[in-house]
Amino acid sequence: MPPPQKKVIYLDQFFFSHAYRGRDPRFLDAADRIKRLTHRQLLVSPYSSIHEDETHQWRGYEGKTRDDLMEFIKSTSRGVTFEPAYRIERAQVLKGFNAFLANASPQLPLVQTDGLRGNLHQWDGYFRIDVRTYTRDIELKRRLKSEGVRGLVGLFDRWMNSGESFEQYVAIEMRDAGRLYVEAYLEMATRVARGDFMAVVDSPIAATVVEGMLDILPPTIQGPDRLRRCGEFFNSGYFEQVSNEWISAHLFATLREMVKRGAYADRDEAMKRLSGIFDDIAHVCMYAPYCDAFVMDTPMAELVRQPTVALEHRYGVRVFSLRNWDELFSWLDQLEAGMSDVHRAALAAVYP
Repeated sequence: MPPPQKKVIYLDQFFFSHAYRGRDPRFLDAADRIKRLTHRQLLVSPYSSIHEDETHQWRGYEGKTRDDLMEFIKSTSRGVTFEPAYRIERAQVLKGFNAFLANASPQLPLVQTDGLRGNLHQWDGYFRIDVRTYTRDIELKRRLKSEGVRGLVGLFDRWMNSGESFEQYVAIEMRDAGRLYVEAYLEMATRVARGDFMAVVDSPIAATVVEGMLDILPPTIQGPDRLRRCGEFFNSGYFEQVSNEWISAHLFATLREMVKRGAYADRDEAMKRLSGIFDDIAHVCMYAPYCDAFVMDTPMAELVRQPTVALEHRYGVRVFSLRNWDELFSWLDQLEAGMSDVHRAALAAVYP
């Protein structure tokens, strides 16, 4: 059988929440179309570890539980998953570090298989096996999420009076990201040196990223020079081109510019509109470069369409929100209309 060539669409959490509640016909119609195209092997909508994090914070709706919502998300995805966010983060940084050491081009190629598990372009079966495991502290994550948004909005007044240019603020974001990687590793290494071997288990993933970088270094680099070489990478143009870090830095710097121009002047309203900003940014940073289309809420779509981010232009991913819902349907219609006769015949043979 000829292998299908599927497009990848990322459905943000707001889409699943609205579709699952079943009250807004716009989401029900979109969900039906997407399911039809996935059944016809033209489209796939994988779920991610960030979907799981957000779903487990959901408090339920009219008798429906978070497990029900997670099952809805997984069934829509037909069991196809993205790699966990921490694996993508690690892979991107290590790929950039290898290019840095080889003095290769800093324009790092993005390979779709780096972000998705398994072979995407194959015929799906009827069945999937679901093993439910989730061990994170849900209440702690809820509290940290709320505190994070409150802290972010609390920065707005300072942003209004700050003198840094957009480029300077991007540089600050990148510098801080690199510093956090190094600090996480040093803290883990210090704990291990003191005999606390649980550090290997409970340290942040960022610590293992630097550990992986040290493993890559040639044996000719010894002692303090090894960590110094890692620091040089984090201050280089190679780190700036790591897609996760590039998108994150430019999104926060762009949000700052929007605030300086008068956006989110009502701080209480800002708290509501930006309540999921950190998870939304995590969705986009980690997964958008591996997708053909991305459905997100309106505030996030406004942010990624700003010229200083230009997500569609930079990564070739179509961005859809309620502001251009008709364009989403047009994109889905074009995908279905483009189904070849060979694909149609193969579909009839695989699913008689």
